[in-house]
Amino acid sequence: MTSEQNPSQLDPVADLLETLDLQPAGQARIRVDSPAGDDAVDLGDNEADLFVGRSQPQPHGRVFGGQVLAQCVIAAGRTVADQPGDASRPIHSLHGYFLRAGDSNEPIRFAVERLRDGSSFSARRVHALQHGKVIMSMNLSFQVAADGLDHQASMPAAPPPERLPTAADEVGDIDHPMAQHWAYRRAVDIRHVEGPLYLAPGAQAAAEQKIWMRVTEQIPADPLLHAAVLAYSSDYTLLESVLRRHRLAWSDPRIRAASLDHAMWFHRPLRADDWLLYQQESPSASGGRGLGIGKIFAADGTLVATVAQEGMVRIKD
Repeated sequence: MTSEQNPSQLDPVADLLETLDLQPAGQARIRVDSPAGDDAVDLGDNEADLFVGRSQPQPHGRVFGGQVLAQCVIAAGRTVADQPGDASRPIHSLHGYFLRAGDSNEPIRFAVERLRDGSSFSARRVHALQHGKVIMSMNLSFQVAADGLDHQASMPAAPPPERLPTAADEVGDIDHPMAQHWAYRRAVDIRHVEGPLYLAPGAQAAAEQKIWMRVTEQIPADPLLHAAVLAYSSDYTLLESVLRRHRLAWSDPRIRAASLDHAMWFHRPLRADDWLLYQQESPSASGGRGLGIGKIFAADGTLVATVAQEGMVRIKD
């Protein structure tokens, strides 16, 4: 085991918090031209707030998609929190597209457009950029707390997380960079109810699974940070319901998988450092793509978020 992989020398939670601590990087102007010959449409100039953040090194050299999701949430939320008056506008939804693979050894710049600040909602658009190209584009919405109709789906039954093995229990003794990363370098403790798919397919070809997850240490009580960390965590396993249905494991060298888009709705307050049950299913796979849908529950049964993601899932000879 190398010193970089030695768990005694790592602090994954501190690394995650540093990654999400974006730094202001000035402002820029984005010109949006109207269609040729159409004088009735003039979208004009939009001012963008710029932020920069580091990337977390990955064994395969590509940026983890959940990292970019979380950083987009932080960047957009920073421009909502600095509005005059009532700044308490938690995020309630995001819709993003992964456009290019990012380099995990390089920083990322984030350009945030302030699309609208209404009496109840604030809308933002974020472009994540590396080497002058957009690697992710996301729209986000934030809302002032409000009363209204209230109902939710029921939390499914699951054994308590303390009874389930950790990733370190499953693959921690394997001398391979990816296994060591799963076991020791992630800030999120992930425990599979139906068994993991790291090395072998699941026992049943079912297009559904459940995951217990939480940050391994307590993090600051900032609602924006907890929402960002939940977005980060939500990207780890959502496509596994596709793999499980077709009795595939991540170790299968034929698999070519990548996230294409990600949508998320935040329903109720949450803490990402408490245990959360992530119920996942895949209603469809076709055309080299697989769809994953997830519901995230607090341990007391409160539905805190719903997630949807489509990914490229190809099997090569």
